[in-house]
Amino acid sequence: MGVTGAGGLTARWAGRGTRGVLSGLAAVGLAFTNLPLLVVSVVALALSPVPFLGLALVPWTMSLVRMRADLERRRASRTGVLVTRPYHPEPERAAPGGWQRFRWTVTDPATWRDIAWLAPGAVVGCGLGVIAVLLPLYGIAGLTLTPLWIWLGTGWYGYGAIWSVESPGAGLLCVPQGAFFLAAGLSLAPWLRRVDAHFAHLFLAPTKTAELRLRVTQLTVTRADTVDAQAAELRRIERDLHDGVQARLVSLSMVIGLADELLDRNPAGARKLLAEARESSGAALVELRHLVRGIHPPVLAERGLSGAVRALAIGLPVEISVEVDLPGRPDTPVESAAYFAIAETLTNLVRHSHAHRGSVTLRHTSGVLTIVVTDDGNGGADPTAGSGLRGIERRLAAFDGTMALSSPPSGPTVITMELPCALSLPKTTPSSGTG
Repeated sequence: MGVTGAGGLTARWAGRGTRGVLSGLAAVGLAFTNLPLLVVSVVALALSPVPFLGLALVPWTMSLVRMRADLERRRASRTGVLVTRPYHPEPERAAPGGWQRFRWTVTDPATWRDIAWLAPGAVVGCGLGVIAVLLPLYGIAGLTLTPLWIWLGTGWYGYGAIWSVESPGAGLLCVPQGAFFLAAGLSLAPWLRRVDAHFAHLFLAPTKTAELRLRVTQLTVTRADTVDAQAAELRRIERDLHDGVQARLVSLSMVIGLADELLDRNPAGARKLLAEARESSGAALVELRHLVRGIHPPVLAERGLSGAVRALAIGLPVEISVEVDLPGRPDTPVESAAYFAIAETLTNLVRHSHAHRGSVTLRHTSGVLTIVVTDDGNGGADPTAGSGLRGIERRLAAFDGTMALSSPPSGPTVITMELPCALSLPKTTPSSGTG
C-alpha cells in the first residue's frame, strides 16, 4: 500500500509538473500576441479624433484587448489565483460605432490597466514560460541524447562538455544531471505559473473602488431577484389557498348548510352530508399541512437541516445517501434556503436524471456551508433549459451563495452549492442513517 501511495503521489506530481510546462509553453505563445495588440491599441487611440473612424476603431480594438485579458484571467484562475472581471456594465443602447459605446470603453479604468499590462505581461509571461519549458527539456536531453551519443561512440563534446569519446564513462554523469534538471523543471513549472498569475493579478484584477462598484451591482441584482422570488412565492401561496383550501372550505360550508336543512326532514341524508363534510375537512387539513411544509417545513424547525434532509431523502423513490458534518445550525433564513435548494435539486434528480442512486454531502468549513449533490444518472443538466436550476441560483444569491454544475452528457451530475454563514452552538438533534 505504501508503494502504491508513493506511486500515486509521484504520478500526481508529474502530472502537475507537465501541466505547468504546457502552461508555460502556452504563455510563451500568448506573449507574442501582446505586442501586436499594444501597437494596434496605440494606433487606434491616435486615430480616435478622426470622426466616425475613432468611434468604431477604438471600441473594436479594446474588445480584442479585453478578450486577451479575460483569457489571462481564466488562466490565472486555473492556478488558484482568482482574477475577477473589473469592467463597468455595458450601457443600454450602446450600438457599435456609437458615442455611448466609445465613452463606455475609454472611461473605464480597467481598459487602461489592460493596456498597461500588455508589455510587462508579455515580458514576464515569456520569461517565466521559457524557464518552465527549457529546464525539463534540458533534463530530457541529458537522459536521452547522452546515452545515445555514448552508444554511437562519436567524439561529440555534448551536454556541457562533461564527456567525450576519450572518456565515455564520464558521460554517464550526464544521466543523473539530466534527472535533476527534469525533476527541478517539473517542480518549478507550477510555481512559475503561479508567479505569472500573481503578476497578472496586479494589473487585471479590480481595484478597491471597482470591487465596491461590482459589489453594489451584484447586491442590486440579487435584491431584485429576491424581491421577484418572494413575489412569485406569495402568488403561489395565494393560488394554492384560492384554488385548494379555500374552495374546499366553501364546499364544506355549503354541505353543512344542506345538512342543517335536511336534519329534521331527512336525518339519513343529513348524516350522509355530514360524513362528506368530515372527509372534505380532512382533505382541507392535508392541503394546509402541505402548504405549511412548502413555506417552512416543521421537520426543519424541529430537527435542523441535517434531520430535514435525511427525512427528505427517505421519502424519495431513488436511493439517496446523506453525509453531514455540521457542528451547529445555520441561521433560520440560511437553513431554509439550503433546505429548499436541496429539495429542488433532488426533485430534478428524480424527475429528469433517471438515476439509480445519489448522495447529499453537507459540511461547514472556513465560514462556508458547502452542499454537494451527486447522482449516477444520464447527465446533460443545463441551467438554461428550465427554471429549476436558475431558481436555485437566485435563492442562493440572496445570501451571497453560489452554485457550480458539472453534468457531462454521460453523467455523473455534480452540483456544488456554497453559502457563507456562521453556525450557532451545537444542538441535540435526532440522528439517523443514510436515506
